[in-house]
Amino acid sequence: MEQELIKALIKHAEGHIAKHTANVKILLAKQVGVAEHPDIAETIEKELSIIGKYDEQIEMLNKYFSHKKIIFL
Repeated sequence: MEQELIKALIKHAEGHIAKHTANVKILLAKQVGVAEHPDIAETIEKELSIIGKYDEQIEMLNKYFSHKKIIFL
């Protein structure tokens, strides 16, 4: 059960990384500001910060919790 939860947390973080990576790619490709985000560079920095947060979560889960043997029943 523990490994299933760890996998779910990793997948959750990976989903957020994919979402925010897509946002950065769109902002880089379409360098036209969105009304709510007139400062594209600042918006990209925020997106990168979010990506970093979830990347760190995956790193911590792998480093401290994924070392246990996975048992499939």
